Amino acid sequence: MISRKHFLVVAVTLFSSVWMGNQSLLQAQAPETYRVKLETTRGTFHIDVTRSWSPNGADQFYKLVQSGFYNDCAFFRVIDGFMAQFGINGDPEIQKKWRDRTIQDDPVVKPNLKGYVSFAKTGAPHSRSTQIFINYDDNRRLDSYGFAPFGFVSQADMKIVEALYAGYGEASPAGRGPTQARLQYEGNHYLKREFPRLDYITRATVVDR
Repeated sequence: MISRKHFLVVAVTLFSSVWMGNQSLLQAQAPETYRVKLETTRGTFHIDVTRSWSPNGADQFYKLVQSGFYNDCAFFRVIDGFMAQFGINGDPEIQKKWRDRTIQDDPVVKPNLKGYVSFAKTGAPHSRSTQIFINYDDNRRLDSYGFAPFGFVSQADMKIVEALYAGYGEASPAGRGPTQARLQYEGNHYLKREFPRLDYITRATVVDR
């Protein structure tokens, strides 16, 4: 028979192991190059990351993918000829834990051309956290605002990205798309109720090239 004292010791040990594992993940530096496989409701595509392009961005993306953050995330802002954006977790409690874990800005090394992948940010410095966008066209005008690409989607895989549902367009009130504030606090219940045609990432994983 397991004593209550022994049970508590085991529970504390397990909790410590999980906590240490999470801390190691949060402090991990990404490999110099790595590939992320995104399985979506529209098909599978890959993002090839080069850390030297945007070290802080590449490290943040690696941590988020490894933690499972992007699983069941919607492509909530898809605009033909511009970009596809994702990166607000469908569970408000998970989103809350990551939303304010912002990273330092990186210099813009690569331009925001078609297929290049960058973190979204506000006009404030060091405001990148979890949201990502994939450029649909030549968006080099974004370079001067500090949007630093960290990865690239191949021309072949862009066929999947460009097929993501774009019928809702820009976010409200400029367009018919989801309101980010509501998504932050209501999660996927809000999206699936009011924007049922959106596409989702079902699973994101780091894989071999």
